[in-house]
Amino acid sequence: MFAVLKTGGKQYKVQAGDILRVEKLAADAGEKIQFNDVLMVGGEATVVGAPFVEGAAVQADVIDQIKGEKLIKFVKRRRKHSSKRTVGHRQKLTLVKITDILASGADKSGVKAAIGSGSVAAPAAAAPAAKPAKKAEAKAAAPAAAASDDLTAITGVGPKAAEKLIAAGIATYAALAAVDVETFDAVKVKPEWVAQAADLAK
Repeated sequence: MFAVLKTGGKQYKVQAGDILRVEKLAADAGEKIQFNDVLMVGGEATVVGAPFVEGAAVQADVIDQIKGEKLIKFVKRRRKHSSKRTVGHRQKLTLVKITDILASGADKSGVKAAIGSGSVAAPAAAAPAAKPAKKAEAKAAAPAAAASDDLTAITGVGPKAAEKLIAAGIATYAALAAVDVETFDAVKVKPEWVAQAADLAK
């Protein structure tokens, strides 16, 4: 019995006992995994999927996480540029041994599905939960922003200086007008800012 499975964008024809080098999977050495993307199952009766065979799977044991052969890319530009560049690369691979081919009942086997290391589902599932928290923070910050005045209207106060003033608790013209320049140490405040803020607060 044989099967054609798909993983890492490639297709492999396998039988029980075969050892494969596939694109890196999110699994540790010694773990049992299951390839659910089976395109064809052959044997006494050949079944071709459309695109996958329903209920079929290929089970395998992870032997080790390895690296492929070193590939060297060398680029040389002559004439005007006369530049050279060398880049080396070793593809990360997973060594697996095929143990069993299931023609049906793969969903009830309880074996961990083989997932590529770049597409692990856990962080993706956590991402939607973080969005409502950000929206809640933005809503909480909105009333505070609505209660503040535009401090950049004061001559000499730029966006950065306005951010520093707001961080120090000065968000309105009235608050800036009440600042004592001599004793206030949180942010450097100029006397002309206080005078302009007093005029704008009226």
